[in-house]
Formats: sequence, structure tokens, C-alpha cells
Amino acid sequence: MSVFREVSPASRGRLNLVYEQTERCIRAVQAKDDRFDGWFYTAVRTTGIYCRPSCPVVPPKVANMRFYPSAAAAQAAGFRACKRCRPDASPGSPLWNERADLVARAMRLIADGVVDREGVQGLAARLGYSVRQVERQVRAELGAGPLALARAQRAETARLLVETTAIPMGDIAHAAGFSSIRTFNETVRAVFARTPGELRSRARGGGRENSPSVLALRLPFRRPLCPDNLFGHLAATAVPGVEEWRDGAYRRTLRLPHGHGVVSLRPEPDHIACRLSLTDLRDLAAAISRCRWLLDLDADPVAVDEQLAMDPLLAPLVHAAPGRRVPRTTDPAEFAVRAVLGQQVSTAAARTHAARLVLAHGTPIEDREGGLTHLFPTPEDLAGIDPETLAMPKSRRATLLGLVAALVSGEADLAVGGDWERARAQLDTLPGFGPWTVESIAMRALGDPDAFVGTDLGVKAAAGTLGLPTRPAALAEHATSWRPWRAYAVQYLWATGDHPINRIPAEEETA
Repeated sequence: MSVFREVSPASRGRLNLVYEQTERCIRAVQAKDDRFDGWFYTAVRTTGIYCRPSCPVVPPKVANMRFYPSAAAAQAAGFRACKRCRPDASPGSPLWNERADLVARAMRLIADGVVDREGVQGLAARLGYSVRQVERQVRAELGAGPLALARAQRAETARLLVETTAIPMGDIAHAAGFSSIRTFNETVRAVFARTPGELRSRARGGGRENSPSVLALRLPFRRPLCPDNLFGHLAATAVPGVEEWRDGAYRRTLRLPHGHGVVSLRPEPDHIACRLSLTDLRDLAAAISRCRWLLDLDADPVAVDEQLAMDPLLAPLVHAAPGRRVPRTTDPAEFAVRAVLGQQVSTAAARTHAARLVLAHGTPIEDREGGLTHLFPTPEDLAGIDPETLAMPKSRRATLLGLVAALVSGEADLAVGGDWERARAQLDTLPGFGPWTVESIAMRALGDPDAFVGTDLGVKAAAGTLGLPTRPAALAEHATSWRPWRAYAVQYLWATGDHPINRIPAEEETA
């Protein structure tokens, strides 16, 4: 049994956080197991640095190890980032995507840049709690408050721009969210033990430098990762003008807080190659966060697969292609609209309906590297739509217009830091919303890992093939053993069918 399997960090509650389990952390560090990266950080008392568990240097003496739940907590304790393993660039903790409590919701919002844009008061307002409550709960679990966590994220954004571009330092300070060049310099020196100029000089020795308009980044993930259904699903359902598969990469437009962007995401053996073109560099951290969310890169595939493989009917699927992720979205409102357009029609028909909306109501953009033409329309863009222009049944028109009205008014809140169960309840009240639509949105827009589309035709067909119950109620009862990972079970069930969503397209399919 591997060290990782022995100490799998599949905890979901405050009382079972990995960094508090000293013996487990020690064994993970001594094994240099990279699947623990992001679960906790190891600080070395004698050197004053903190590292990933998988740091390639010789593990320190146990007596000198200290464990922290976040890079911000290690920085607040006076430790600086290791120059070898770059702990600030490790995958995020799976806990923030697995859970729906206050701290997890806060972390998703911080990653999306809410603290930088709206301050801690804005964060608290979005969560529906007082600033004091948010500060207390986040600090208790993460070892640092929201401001410190946002500061750590700003430092990582700054390092990326310093090391990979020739952009002037003053512009980088502004883009990373620092209030002044002095604060930028002090933070970089404190976190990385180098000045911004020294970071840039050292990075240039590696020969990597981006243009100001296009950034080439590496997005890490926990192994294993099966790209087939992940990229296959995104490519097969791509809306023309908004998404495309080109030269072995999934590309799409992004609507961001300060402007827009275009991203290209290509699967590689040990990372996702990411090319970002942004109209405003202040959106870099948010764009990276949304791309990671889209590809479910912070998941813990070992914990997921271990649980699902306990079912003997699912086990062969899990063992054949471990590490399946849930393809999500960069814009929850966009996906909700597309889910309605996809009700009771084929994938091709859903794409056609969405493409018509994009051409009529989307925002035109320029794509210098491909064939993308528009941003997907916002609910506000669709609010005044003439229902007679929609080539779909009258009942589905009413469903779409009801959703748009609820999104504009706030009666349906699908925001990244929203409450999953409240969002489900809000969607349930809308006309034309049944279990398939609600759970599809919960799975791919809200990111609930336990969302389950038991009434989906592909799921029912797979159930029949595998000898599982096919009636929704009976299948739901059987699926209780898959909890809290039923959304991942759906990916394995869908993979039994011969459908383009299950495979990365060959170049001739997209020529």
C-alpha cells in the first residue's frame, strides 16, 4: 500500500484537517508525495522557509518541522517560500471545492479576487455574515485572515508576472493588486527573500519570457488526471464563437471583472499548459482561478476513486481510467442558460441554440490566435429578448426567460461563493426546472461534488449496462454508497457510452 493510500487526506470536516495530523504529515513529507501538495505546508524552523510536502530537497529533521494549513499562515509565522519547490504555486486544497460551509465559500471568493476588489467587507456581504464572523472562522481554520490570504495570492500573481514577462515593475504592482510599488517590493522580498529585480534576473536564466499580451503558464494538478472526458466534454459541447478545439487545446473566451480574456488549455502529462490573453492584467488571478475551477484541477482524485472503487460494479471503470474530473464552467450563469437550452435535445441542437444567442446578443471580441468571436451574453444582455426570436418550444422559452429574470433580480444566486442548497431551492421554484436541470447546474456550475443526475438518459443507459438499478429512485438509493462523490460517479457512468464527450477529438474531427 502506498504512503498516500495509507494516509489519504479525504477529510471533510474542521476537526480532521490534515495539517493537524502530525504523523500523517511527517510520512507524506518523507515520501515526497506530490498528491499532498496544497493540503498542508511544511515549515522548517532552522532555515526559516516553508515548502510543499513534495519538495525535492532532503526532508528536514522531524523536530524542525512545523505544519501550516495555508501558505498565508506560514508567511504570517515569518517563513518565506522555498525557491526550489515554489509552494505558493501548488494546487489548492480540495476542501474549498468539496465543502459548502462558510470557510470553503470564503476561500472560493478570495481565489476569485473578491477581497482585492471589494475588501473584507465585500467578502462578508457576499457570504451574508459579519466581518467579525468571517475573520474568526477563516483564521481558525486557515491560520490567517482573509487579508493575509489575499496578500499571499497577490504575491503569487506578482511572481508570475515578474518572472514570465518584461512588464515594468510599477505596472506589475498595479496588476497584482498592490496599493503601491513600496508595498509590492516589501511583500515580494518578505515572501520570496528576493527583490522583484532579483526574481526577474534569476528567471531570465531559464530563457522564458512572455509578451505583455499573452502569458504562458503551467497549471499543476494532483495525479492521476484522465483528460479524455474532461477535454472531450468541453470540446463536444463547445459553443461556436465562444469555445473551440484548436491544435490540441480547448480555447474559450472569458468575461472577467475588469475586462475579458481568451484562454487556451492543453493537457500535458504533469500539468495543463495555459495561454492567457487579457485586456487587463488585474484579472490574472481571477482568470487562473476560473480555469482551475473549469478543469477541476484542485480535486483529490485518490480519495474520490478509492470511495467509488468500493462498489464492485463501478470498480472496473475506475481502475481502467482513474482520475476523472468533473468538467465545470467559467461562468455559472452562462452554464445555467445553456442547461435550459439543452433540455430534451441533442448536444448538437443545444450548441445550435446557444450559438444563435451568442451571435444575436453576445459581446464581440477579437481573437488573434484562433476563431473565437464573442463573449457569451450575460443575463442582463438577455433580459429584453423577444421570445418569438427563440426557435424552441413555447414552454422552453418560458423556462429560459424565467431563469434570466431570476438571475437578473438575484432570486437565483449561482455565484462562486454561493450556498449550494439555497441555489437548488431557488432553481426548484422556477417554471420548467426539473431534477435533471437543477442537478446539472449543481454539478457543473455550482461545483457540488455530490450532485447527481440520476434521471439523465446516459446515466440510465450506463446503469442498465453495468447491472445497476435503472429506475431513478432505486438508482439514487444505490448511489448513496458513492457519496460524497456522486458527480464523479456520473463521469464514470457516462464514459461507458460511445459519445464524443468521452474522448479528446482527433484533429480531423475539428478541421
